[in-house]
Parts: sequence; structure tokens; C-alpha cells
Amino acid sequence: MSTAQETDGDDLPWGEVTPDAARRLLIAAVEAFAERGYHATTTRDIAGRAGMSPAALYIHYKTKEELLHRISTMGHAKALDILETAADGPGDAADRLAAAVRDFVVWHAGHHTTARVVQYELDALGAEHRAEVVLLRRRCDAAVRRILSDGVRAGEFEVPDVSGTTLAVLSLCIDVARWFNVAGRWTPDQVGEMYADLVLRMVGAQGGASEPR
Repeated sequence: MSTAQETDGDDLPWGEVTPDAARRLLIAAVEAFAERGYHATTTRDIAGRAGMSPAALYIHYKTKEELLHRISTMGHAKALDILETAADGPGDAADRLAAAVRDFVVWHAGHHTTARVVQYELDALGAEHRAEVVLLRRRCDAAVRRILSDGVRAGEFEVPDVSGTTLAVLSLCIDVARWFNVAGRWTPDQVGEMYADLVLRMVGAQGGASEPR
């Protein structure tokens, strides 16, 4: 598992976080949670990474859990936007499924540190905050399920269990954040193309993206 620097891009959500100190703390929390895990990370760890005192953290965030909640909701909002944009996009069901998988995987690979926190620290949230994020996850699930259902109705896909296949597709994409390494063999775009092709084959669609070599 690598916490190496994520790829550059304008699709990380932290730019909208103000003031600057709050943004620095959020970024520091992402790095610390990804490296040490939520429970092993202290507020002192986070403040130190941000170059601030522990007391300064509480000016912007009441608790460590509030930081995780902010990270999780913003990350899931980005995931939902990617999947709903693809589901509502042009083309047949195969085109839209390929776009959904490709863009979802590219984000999880390009921002693997953030994505690991967003996807794998859900159980650390308090009950109310967890319920809020679960609703976002259900909407992500619904976007993919809608594409698969459209493909089945159109005769493009051979999917006997749409709900189970939706879970498999999302799990496959999300897991990229766990293993992706920026120093590895593939770029995020290449992994996105490969996974789009794999998923299209999985649902019995013809054609697909080219696998990276």
C-alpha cells in the first residue's frame, strides 16, 4: 500500500474548503488517515502535519470525526457526480457503463490516498454521519444499477442478477485505491481503460476499451 503523491488534477475537492488553515488540516488528515488509519491517528498527528498546534485544529473542526465526515462526504459527492454523469451521458448502455467504470477507476487511481480514506473508513463515522454517507453510496449504487438495467432491457448485457453485478462492479473499481502505486506499471488512464474492458466482458457486452500493454 503506497501513500505516494497523488497525481495532479483539478478534481480533488479540497479547493472549495476555506479558510486556508481548514484546507491544510483536511489534507493533513487525509494523509494521516491513509497512512496510519483513523483510529491510530491523533489530532496532534494531524495538526503537526499541517504545521499547526493541536489547539489550532479545534478552531476549524470540533473533533477528529468531524474531519473524517467532511472528507467522506466530499469524496462520496465526487464519486456520485462521476457515476451519475456517466449514467445520464450519451450512447448506449455499453458506452455509459464503460464511461462510468473508466472515470470512476481513474479517480480512484489518480487520488488513491484520498479514495482509501473515503472508501475504507466508513465504519469510523458516528451513526448520524455514517447514515448520511450511506445515502450517497446508495445513490452511487443506483446509478450503476440503472445502466446495467438499461443494458439488460436493450439486450446488450447478459446479467442474471443486476444487484449482485452492481456490487461486483463497484467493488472492483473501489479496490483500485487499495493497490494502485504511482511508481507502478500503469497510469490511472491505462487502468481505467483496462477495467472498462474487463467490466464490459463481465456483463457480456461486445467490444470495449483496449487493455494496456
